[in-house]
Amino acid sequence: MFRTTTAPAWAGRCLIASSVLALCGLAAVPARATNGYFSNGYGAPAKAMAGAGVALGEGPLASAQNPALGTAVGNVAGLCFTSFMPHRDITNEGAGGLQNGTYESENEFFEIVCGGANAMVDDRTAVGVLMFGNGGMTTAYKTNVFSPGFGSGTSPLGVDLAQAFFSFNLAHQVADGVSIGVAPVLAVQRFKAYGLEMFGPMSTDSAHLTGQGYDWSYGGGFKLGATWDALPWLSLGVAYQSRMWMSQFDKYSGLFAEQGDFDIPSFVNEGIAIKPHPDWAILVEHQRIFYEDVAALSNSHVRGASGLNLGADDGAGFGWKNMDVFRLGLQWRADPALVVRTGVSYATAFTSGDETMFNILAPATPTTHVGFGGTWHINDTWSLTGSYAHAFSHSVSGANSALNPNQSTTLRMDQDEVALGVSFKF
Repeated sequence: MFRTTTAPAWAGRCLIASSVLALCGLAAVPARATNGYFSNGYGAPAKAMAGAGVALGEGPLASAQNPALGTAVGNVAGLCFTSFMPHRDITNEGAGGLQNGTYESENEFFEIVCGGANAMVDDRTAVGVLMFGNGGMTTAYKTNVFSPGFGSGTSPLGVDLAQAFFSFNLAHQVADGVSIGVAPVLAVQRFKAYGLEMFGPMSTDSAHLTGQGYDWSYGGGFKLGATWDALPWLSLGVAYQSRMWMSQFDKYSGLFAEQGDFDIPSFVNEGIAIKPHPDWAILVEHQRIFYEDVAALSNSHVRGASGLNLGADDGAGFGWKNMDVFRLGLQWRADPALVVRTGVSYATAFTSGDETMFNILAPATPTTHVGFGGTWHINDTWSLTGSYAHAFSHSVSGANSALNPNQSTTLRMDQDEVALGVSFKF
């Protein structure tokens, strides 16, 4: 930890932070769906523990989990790279408007970049800058399963949503063992939809429903956090991210409720880290994601076709529920140069069976994730971190009682994710 700060040192730190952020911004493709469409942890150390890391973390991305951790990670900068592989398919059965059969979504491989830097101002205060993917959803079905039963539509059928955050952290140790953090957050999201022409008669603005290419939305919010080393063997952490108030997707004002409004939901994390031995840590955490705050996500589409009113204030959405995520992580310092991690998480259902029809576009079904990985401290400056995470196959089935009562749709997804991070202390 630096004890004093000089002007040249500050210039170097700012240059490091700016350079890392610029590199990330040039190449980043935000993470896709895990818990709903939220990333299951940020950075390889957290992903190895199935997203855990609100009370204990390592590397610059620890502050993305909890901004108060900036005082714990010290002077560090790094980049992380993730290969994300979602495998999605749908099956329609029965007599109704959807084409029967099983159909797989294309686009099963995504490269993601994230990174940032954290610097100590003095013994008790840290500043940081981060860029990381929040989430998203991309589907592309070669066959348009809504056509011709619901009307004429083009192929492929699907959506492409990506979200990225730029966070500026300030953490301060207010007392021995107690830190608080605050982070203004800038958010950017990109979206396009294709193949939804058949829903034109059910939209308030059919000219801005589908096939308009990419539209961009900008906005922001904030993140708050706190950590408390209550005992030598017990640490507590809590973090809250506000709703991200975003500009509207004007090109899709006839699709999303409230004329294209698509804010990013808030969430809260709380957890403990139990250290029965100096080399061991057990992390127990809970997260709640407030999907119901965003009408485009939470509004039900279990209503008659004439009542869909796509794009209206009360327009039909995806019927998503608030989600609870429970995590258990384990960290072991095998020797001074090697830290090994593993974890498991379980999430509650994102929607009910009667909402499956529209969720063909966003089949965010996985509930159980496992991860493992580790960090190799090459020397006092450089570290290399890797992780592998798997979301087990899970399906949701049901029929829309208003639009398609005699035909069942089954949504299914599993995921694989490999992350690699490199960081250096300065």
